[in-house]
Amino acid sequence: MTVLERDIARPRWAMPTLAALLVATAGAYALDLNREHWGNSFYAAAVQAGSVSWKAFLFGSSDAANSITVDKPPASLWIMELSVRIFGLNSWSLLLPQVLMAVLSVGIMYAIVARRFGYVAGSIAGAVLATTPTFALMFRYDNPDALLTLTLLGAAWAMLHALEDGRSRWLVLTGAVVGLGFLTKQLQAFLVVPALAVTYAAFGPPRLGVRLLQLLAAGAAVLVTAGWWVAIVQLVPAADRPWVGGSKTDSILDLTFGYNGLGRLTGNEHGGVAESFSGSAGPAGHGAQTGITRLFADAQGGQISWLIPAALVLVVAGIIMRGKAPRRDFARAWFVMWGLWLVGCSLVFSFMSGTFHSYYTIVIAPAIAAIVGAALRELWVRRERVWGRVILALVSAVTTATSFVLLARTPDFVPWLRWVVLAAGVIVAVALLFRGSRQASMALGAVALAVALAGPVAYVADTVVTPHSGGGPSAGPSIPSEAAGSRTGVRDDSAGHSTHFSAQAPDDELTGLLESDAQHYTWVAATIGSNAAAGLQLATDDPVMPVGGFTGTDPSPTLDQFRADVAAGKIHYFIAGNDKNRPSAIDDWVTATFTPETVGDYTVFDLSGCAACE
Repeated sequence: MTVLERDIARPRWAMPTLAALLVATAGAYALDLNREHWGNSFYAAAVQAGSVSWKAFLFGSSDAANSITVDKPPASLWIMELSVRIFGLNSWSLLLPQVLMAVLSVGIMYAIVARRFGYVAGSIAGAVLATTPTFALMFRYDNPDALLTLTLLGAAWAMLHALEDGRSRWLVLTGAVVGLGFLTKQLQAFLVVPALAVTYAAFGPPRLGVRLLQLLAAGAAVLVTAGWWVAIVQLVPAADRPWVGGSKTDSILDLTFGYNGLGRLTGNEHGGVAESFSGSAGPAGHGAQTGITRLFADAQGGQISWLIPAALVLVVAGIIMRGKAPRRDFARAWFVMWGLWLVGCSLVFSFMSGTFHSYYTIVIAPAIAAIVGAALRELWVRRERVWGRVILALVSAVTTATSFVLLARTPDFVPWLRWVVLAAGVIVAVALLFRGSRQASMALGAVALAVALAGPVAYVADTVVTPHSGGGPSAGPSIPSEAAGSRTGVRDDSAGHSTHFSAQAPDDELTGLLESDAQHYTWVAATIGSNAAAGLQLATDDPVMPVGGFTGTDPSPTLDQFRADVAAGKIHYFIAGNDKNRPSAIDDWVTATFTPETVGDYTVFDLSGCAACE
């Protein structure tokens, strides 16, 4: 039985409201998508490779000649690659699938909240999710975080069904969808598993022994849906597949538990940002100081934190309101699950010492939306009680204060908005303390919601009209250097940093040179680092070998392997990089063996006819 079993009738405005929410999400997120161009060229190049080579498709290779993979599993690439195979390679075919996933995610959020807490609550939750700045950023971008978020929402949808009827099939489906999340971004998908498992173990309908067996079945489903691809990579001989990018030992298990696993928590990650920068600070967000306030720091605050204080107040209130309800009380289970999701993920992101981007926090957005939508409804129906009005006023006040602080960090961005939010928020918070007529209360609630979302909506609007590129994009306006300390601005999207973080499109002269006789070579060129290679590959539509993978530090290929490929006539040119912080034996050998020539702004070595390679 759902929480709102008594509210079976669907009001006439419900479907038009949902349609408006989904259409607005699609329209805003699809606005001028070609402005993003390739987005993250590192992944765009892999999509190009997988759109012409099924082997590259399967393994997630950076290039169609399959020298090395990206440093993630390929599930998010598969969707974009299928789109590109149908519609050709362009910004729309690359990024429109992400927009469609955003619409689906908002629809799922609406559905799971409206089913249990009513259509107003569902509309609020959907709106909160759609207006989360980092959500808007990632669902217009080609990073894997969009699909990851969608899969975790799908897992929540299945788990909530399990909490209602206790059927094993929902637990198995939960595990299967989490497994798909693993194939998207490996262990980050498991951040929500404790919240799901603990909640079902505590509040699932069957007796305890059955619940534990069902959770084991869910774990088995994770192993099956994630393990088939891992098994393929592990069992296929290394000579017959690309090197596993990001790993030290050409092992997907090494990548899973090292660079993309414990290394992110401890900072001891091979090939990570800190290592590749050789002690420099790196791009904004990478070196953000760890601690309990990290998510409210300049780099993260405007991305995700607008409603975190409100959500924390609301989740505590939601649990307390259930009082001495039976163990299986669904509403309490709801708040416990989403509360653990919010707190657990937030703590990991706050204290992880390895590579950290502000957009990682997108996985917190569903928890915030679900808590806010459901708890506001539960409090609103209790607004006749003094304590109900006090909590609503407190939530309004803390949200207003949070918005004012975050907006004040960008004083030149809609400078009047923070003052309007402050004035209106104070008035709303005070007004919520008093009883009023139903119509007055509804109007007040609408104003309170508008005030709470004003800042996030402004950030989303800025995000969708501003182009982003590179591996570290951020939503909303730039944070001035005065507010960001030694950083040069949060919104720099990796520009100006080492070339492995942002790909530069080659000029026409170099592109023409690489395309000449391209059909006679396996790789038209090689260069250090995947992002440097990505720009060349996307410009020529031909394979470019990314020596050393993403950071240029992976041991692939070795010097002997590279020399053998050159001797076999597989590589036409070597493009010298400008990052001297990453010494490379291959770079040194090419420089000592071949004669450089300048092509436009590039130093190029012609590797054909190498007598020294015999």
